[in-house]
Amino acid sequence: MSALSRLLPAGAVTLLPLPVLAQEAAPAAAGANVPAIIMFLVFVGLTLVVTKWAASRTKSTADFYTAGGGITGFQNGMAIAGDYMSAASFLGISGLVFVSGFDGLIYSVGWLVGWPIVLFLVAERLRNLGKFTFADVASYRLKQTPIRILSATGTLTVVAFYLIAQMVGAGKLIELLFGIPYLYAVILVGVMMMIYVTFGGMLATTWVQIIKAIMLLGGATVMAFLVLWTYDFSPEALFRTATEIHPDNLSIMSPGGLVSEPIGAISLGIALMFGTAGLPHILMRFFTVADAKAARKSVFYATGFIGYFYILTFIIGFGAIVFLMNNPEFFVTTTGPDGTVTYDMKTSLIGGTNMAAVHLADAVGGSLFLGFISAVAFATILAVVAGLTLSGASAVSHDLYYSVISKKQAADADVIRVSKISTICLGIIAIILGYIFENQNVAFMVGLAFAVAASVNFPILVMSMFWSNLTTRGALIGGFVGLISAVTLVILSPAVWVDTFGNAAAIFPYNNPALFSVPLAFVATWLFSVLDRSQDAENEKAAFGPQYVRSQTGLGAEGAAAH
Repeated sequence: MSALSRLLPAGAVTLLPLPVLAQEAAPAAAGANVPAIIMFLVFVGLTLVVTKWAASRTKSTADFYTAGGGITGFQNGMAIAGDYMSAASFLGISGLVFVSGFDGLIYSVGWLVGWPIVLFLVAERLRNLGKFTFADVASYRLKQTPIRILSATGTLTVVAFYLIAQMVGAGKLIELLFGIPYLYAVILVGVMMMIYVTFGGMLATTWVQIIKAIMLLGGATVMAFLVLWTYDFSPEALFRTATEIHPDNLSIMSPGGLVSEPIGAISLGIALMFGTAGLPHILMRFFTVADAKAARKSVFYATGFIGYFYILTFIIGFGAIVFLMNNPEFFVTTTGPDGTVTYDMKTSLIGGTNMAAVHLADAVGGSLFLGFISAVAFATILAVVAGLTLSGASAVSHDLYYSVISKKQAADADVIRVSKISTICLGIIAIILGYIFENQNVAFMVGLAFAVAASVNFPILVMSMFWSNLTTRGALIGGFVGLISAVTLVILSPAVWVDTFGNAAAIFPYNNPALFSVPLAFVATWLFSVLDRSQDAENEKAAFGPQYVRSQTGLGAEGAAAH
């Protein structure tokens, strides 16, 4: 039976309370899809072969952290796209469009426009100054120990928030696919991630990301094609049908459905734009190429792939509305005493709105296409989780253990061993956080990670590159001000304080803190650098001279002086 023939006419829609829907949806998700599981296992087997191959070629810390710097610009651009097109992009944004319509694109637009900042401000200088982590850059002319401690703390905090989104998306996907409890699904994902990173390092992570990017772009293209083909490739017909079926009707084509007040919208935009340039797992990818030219090419290619993909998520989100909204196979409905069918569009989709794209694959392509998209979605999550975990492990092993604790005296083997232990610890933390935040939208959770990255990593990184008067004291205080304010405001926000912790009212009224925490970080960094009159501060300011600029830009001595 075709997907369209299974659709029901739009009927009376009322809202059902969330607890009732949760009770109703649980048994419906039980059971395994055999063709989908076969496709899924084929992909997992392929990635394990890649990991074994990468493990045989990973001999040194440079191999483990940066694949020996042997990745080309095109390969790295594809890998960056694979790293960036995460569960939040594929599952979260399509789910938000499914719920909120046009306004669901606020995340994809924000994430995309962050790339020019990376291209023009960060990529080239990062590659010229750094070796393994962005802390190499931030501490280049400042005191190593305090700046590396700050950078490692900021990295681990961002990684923790980002991991929550990926683990929730992966757990929901495995729960839906295999019919197993969510907790076991999250544990399975955590174990797989530990295997990839521990044994394969950056080389395995890179190739998993490249394979995943190709599969994701191909799968999303086919899905969008099938949706548009149903409507004779007329977006207008697709949107018109969506407005007729969706409970909010024409309002889904207007802004304000997701973020309705200006302060929240501006705060979210700041986080998404500037957070990209502070994400540790993205910044780490620029050390895998040979030179600054290849780093620029990486950003160019990645921007093209990512922009094309976000166009597809828009079509997929609206396709989910017209194919799934009134389909009894995907929604749990309740019939009242008067015969009225009730459901809550926002919560009754089996597996949650994060799974809208996966259900759409089943609706337009059947079980085999569902299996392919499920494998792609899992690859998406696994590649991002691996990159995140590797960046977090490198912060512990390279920035803390090697640079701070051992004072750069530790052997490569010891550093790699610490990194692998850190990977296991981060995997356990990711499993716990993924279980606690089970019901959060993954795009929203990644938005919080971007807010933290924009508040602690981005200000210090940019000011260390471009402001001659930055001092260690200013960077340290400003960085921790940004970190503490961002995390505190996130905890006190409605999404965490009310939705997750169950309190009656939020202390901080906005879900995203970037509008407040990012300026605080910049102001504190500037103020305490200007007030620092110590001899160390004078030496650090003097270090921002022609030699430093030359190392940043690759210019000769005369060019650096003129610059």
